[in-house]
Amino acid sequence: MPFNVGDAFMFWELNANNNPLQVTNAIVMKLPAGPTTNPKLQMFQWVSSPLKYMETNRKRFGDVFTARFGEKFSLVLFSDPQAIREILSADARTFDSGRANGILLPLVGSESMLLLDGDRHKQQRKLMMPPFHGDRMQTYATTIEKITQEVMDSWQVGKPFSVRAATQNITMKMILNVVFGLSEGARYENVRQLMTTVLDMTGSPLGSGSLFFGGLQRDLGPWSPWGRFVRRKAQLDELLFAEIRERRAALDENRTDILTLLLCARDENGEAMSDLELRDELLTLLLAGHETTATALAWALYWIHKLPDVRQKLREELASLGKNPDPMAIVKAPYLNAICQETLRIYPVALITFPRIVKSSFSVMGHHFGPDVLLAPCIYLTHHREDLYPEPKQFKPERFLERQYSPYEFYAFGGGNRRCLGQALALYEMKLAIAKIVSRLDLVLPDDRPIKPVRRGVTLAPSGRLRLVVTAHL
Repeated sequence: MPFNVGDAFMFWELNANNNPLQVTNAIVMKLPAGPTTNPKLQMFQWVSSPLKYMETNRKRFGDVFTARFGEKFSLVLFSDPQAIREILSADARTFDSGRANGILLPLVGSESMLLLDGDRHKQQRKLMMPPFHGDRMQTYATTIEKITQEVMDSWQVGKPFSVRAATQNITMKMILNVVFGLSEGARYENVRQLMTTVLDMTGSPLGSGSLFFGGLQRDLGPWSPWGRFVRRKAQLDELLFAEIRERRAALDENRTDILTLLLCARDENGEAMSDLELRDELLTLLLAGHETTATALAWALYWIHKLPDVRQKLREELASLGKNPDPMAIVKAPYLNAICQETLRIYPVALITFPRIVKSSFSVMGHHFGPDVLLAPCIYLTHHREDLYPEPKQFKPERFLERQYSPYEFYAFGGGNRRCLGQALALYEMKLAIAKIVSRLDLVLPDDRPIKPVRRGVTLAPSGRLRLVVTAHL
């Protein structure tokens, strides 16, 4: 769950019909230098070619520059580790971060933790932390390995399969089990299918535009793009509300899934979460715990099979653990861990952290900002600094064995009070799935053409061309 969707989204000033907030940048003229091209063109470049947009502007303006995406909307991007440290280690009360995530409102709803700030955000974060840490993690191992094997069993020798579809299948089944305790049944299957459909409708490079451009969010009937999205999302909502109502009516406090935990929770006044609050948090977990982990796992499988030396070293490490290694031994394997870190470095699922909206004033490395200015550490640009990562375009897991990076040099899961809750589960799931696949199957890429990253909603994913072929069972 480098889910972050966890720590990954930029603010977009949605139209007045669906955005409860407006941010007015009061001191645009005092912001750091940045491109002066038309803001609408800059937004188009950010949506269609985000890596080119960022790299071009860093070469021209340096480690801090201002991206202007609208008449009243500018985003200041940082890639220097010292600036990242100053922003991510600042007192959380310095910023508003939840209200900067209006782009996610159509997906997760207004009561999502991603859109909350202050005490409400802190309370919800504390409430949902236990399932993603400590002993609870070890209970997921059997489920992860079982689900991965089920998906592997569907792959036929000699027949190419879509890697991302396969990893989505693994992570969707896993998160439904963790969140609902469900692994089968009509509602499980309906939620799985609808969640996949909703994400795919906003996940293609073209469909991503509907999230960034509020003018495209027009329901012109069931055959219009946004109309289809609205109707599929309503069907998903009804399924979630039905599950909440039934589980609330027959609450079994002995269950260990997240929905049960949230149903049993009470605030400082002894009040339970409303059905709407529950729905929004469940959607957040389904999105954050599925989409980003699927993307990271797909990238990892690509690099492992793109580079024979990487695959050979990994197999040797896994073989050294014995025939049926303990899951924790797999999770602690150094080279496997380095592969996962390098995967999240070279093409981080999240391009930037959650933007921080300055409340009153804040200074970063000599730059002074007033109220309502949006600041965003840029994960991708920091991860591609040559002074930190020589030959940054090359996939080299060894760099993470040779050097310890600070949380301001490598921060694929964001940081500060918005750091991804699911980091431990995401890495746990990635490592166990990779180990099972690589140790049980010989896989090859059908051709040697490089796979390019493309925008998928607010994340960066491998293009749909990514395929693998099973050549033998080991």
